[in-house]
Amino acid sequence: MEKAKPRILLLATGGTIASQPTGQGLAPGLDGAALTAMLPQSILANYAVTVRDILHMDSSNIQPEEWQIIARHVYENRKDFDGIVITHGTDTMAYTAAILSFMVCGIGIPVVLTGSQLPIDHPLSDGPENLRLALAMAASATPGVFVAFDRKVILGTRAVKTRTTGFDAFESVNWPYVAQVSGGGLNLNPGALPPKTGEGCTLKDAISPRVFLMKLTPGMDPELFDMLLQMHYRGIVIEAFGAGGLHFVRRDLVAKLQTAAQAGVAVVVCSQCLYEPSDFSLYQAGRLALAQGVMQGRDMTTEAAVTKLMWALGQSGDPRTVRALFEKNLAGERSMLEKRGMQHDR
Repeated sequence: MEKAKPRILLLATGGTIASQPTGQGLAPGLDGAALTAMLPQSILANYAVTVRDILHMDSSNIQPEEWQIIARHVYENRKDFDGIVITHGTDTMAYTAAILSFMVCGIGIPVVLTGSQLPIDHPLSDGPENLRLALAMAASATPGVFVAFDRKVILGTRAVKTRTTGFDAFESVNWPYVAQVSGGGLNLNPGALPPKTGEGCTLKDAISPRVFLMKLTPGMDPELFDMLLQMHYRGIVIEAFGAGGLHFVRRDLVAKLQTAAQAGVAVVVCSQCLYEPSDFSLYQAGRLALAQGVMQGRDMTTEAAVTKLMWALGQSGDPRTVRALFEKNLAGERSMLEKRGMQHDR
């Protein structure tokens, strides 16, 4: 008896992989069926692929409303397919992968985002290779949300786009690759898989987009915090210096953190450094910030920290609940590394 083919749902959202030249530059022009038609029949013959077009957008325009649309399609189809592939533009792919990891946390099938740096109908495109990898990962029976790109598979909460044109566009930050392709095929790394929650999957797509990302620069005016409060932001993520530094001499950012905390604003501090964890208990400035109730991002990516805070604020208006949700490792986004300098081999 012939073995049943893995049932794969391909959700197309647009992006460079689907783009074609227009008078105004590249814009999404191909649908999901056209994307799969670019793959050799010998590849497609291994899967039972169903294609659905749910968006048709440059990923720069994919925002919280689109995240909810994608998450609902994933959740509603999770029991009808063995895996889901999402074709997506690269510019905001890491944000979408991170937020999906929280919205459909505990999902029991692979959900794999992929795209390309060149349109799939370009003769030198990386699109076909990335799409083949995504299909293989979607058929691997490995639950979780992932990014598949350049023969590597990255946990959804650890992916960061680090190159604008290079085919190796994404890195796995502070976490090993989930899988890599070699002469032996798709080599999975079980130690890099997300933790099992044991709670099953429930769609939790409520979100608060009122989160501001602030990159600290020397001499930044603390009055920026007053402006954010006036604009009714509910959360702030601060990329601070090194392992955990903010200035408080002459321009007292720490005092403004206290004002924000008293106003009920959730504040997360992380590092501008891409690798290794932040630790705000090391220096005086960091300890002063922690005393005002700020939450530490530890070894989270900026994309994961921003989307997780948006998601946590969407789940509850209670600051204690928001803190508990943010500080809990839900999808491999934080490993709670306590020792300075500790890092994962990739």
